[in-house]
Amino acid sequence: MSAHHFNRISFSGQCHCSKMLRVTTIEGKSMPDHSNGSNNEGPWNPKGRPNPGNFSALFGQGGSQLGGLFPNGPPSLRNVIIAGALILSALFAWSSYFTVPSDSIAVVQRFGKYSSEVPSGLHFKLPFGIDIATIVPIKRQLKQEFGFTTPGAHDAYQTPTDGRLETEMVTGDLNAALVEWVLQYRISDPVKFLFEVREPRATLRYVSESVMREVVGDRTVDEVITIGRQEIESEALLKMQALSSKYAMGISIDQVQLKNINPPGPVQSSFNEVNQAQQEKERLINEARREYNKVIPLAEGEKDQRIREADGYRLKRVNEAEGDAARFSALYSEYKKAPEVTRRRIYIETMQSVLPGIKSKIVVDQTTGSILPLLNLGSQQGSQP
Repeated sequence: MSAHHFNRISFSGQCHCSKMLRVTTIEGKSMPDHSNGSNNEGPWNPKGRPNPGNFSALFGQGGSQLGGLFPNGPPSLRNVIIAGALILSALFAWSSYFTVPSDSIAVVQRFGKYSSEVPSGLHFKLPFGIDIATIVPIKRQLKQEFGFTTPGAHDAYQTPTDGRLETEMVTGDLNAALVEWVLQYRISDPVKFLFEVREPRATLRYVSESVMREVVGDRTVDEVITIGRQEIESEALLKMQALSSKYAMGISIDQVQLKNINPPGPVQSSFNEVNQAQQEKERLINEARREYNKVIPLAEGEKDQRIREADGYRLKRVNEAEGDAARFSALYSEYKKAPEVTRRRIYIETMQSVLPGIKSKIVVDQTTGSILPLLNLGSQQGSQP
């Protein structure tokens, strides 16, 4: 081993000894040394001078450790340069490419200043932090929840920090309500989203809460809980989008959806009773309308049927009367032409229609005075003669 190498080992051993002494001094402990049988306490003797025996042992230990790292001697300058070049090449390759997902784009900054936007796929940039690529999911629908938390959410700005405080609101009639809602949005302008507003997602939560309190404060508690949900969602969506555009957050709001709306705990039972009474009222009204729709159309149909039957009977009687009158007029005109013949024909036609319906017939001549003796009245009671 060369003298230069021995000096390096000795210097390293000295440094290692100094570190050990410094740690011992900071901890404030005194460790007795019994290795050489002396009565000196600690690594320093009472006179303030180091113990030569301890330094020799430390120098030998440090030299053996460094010698184990390079068993064949110290590396050459060429090997050091090659190893450094390989390390720099690996760092260059590792920091010069990046991949953008299909639902995102990347915003590239060069020395901290905006440079360009690149689409999805594999791209290259200047290494060692010269270019910084920030991936922004512009095609993904994001959401923020107010008053409740979905298990497994990874976005820190999606879940509320204090859900109870966010949901407590005062309505227009000075009542209290606990309102839960969901805000769904997309990133429409990545540059504005990254550079125009500090923490745009946190700002969006503040904007959403402010607008919802304003919209709920303009309505009564009954409207908020029952019939005014759709109007509240539509109005809140328009106002949130207007404020987002005004603050240049680069965010497009897709939907505002109300979830659970409940009164505060102390008055929950009273509101439930009111809701049950309203539901019972609506049920009775619906049943009455069902009966109305069942009875009234039936009566209307029967009325129309009776009217049509009456019209038909009227037309029948009128037509029969007109037909009889026409037949009588035609018969009378024929009777005037030949009265005896017509009278005899009418008599014969009448007998033809009447005689077939008579069960028993008695023919008498003109000299017969009465036909009662000829009738068997006892056996033909109830029958026609």
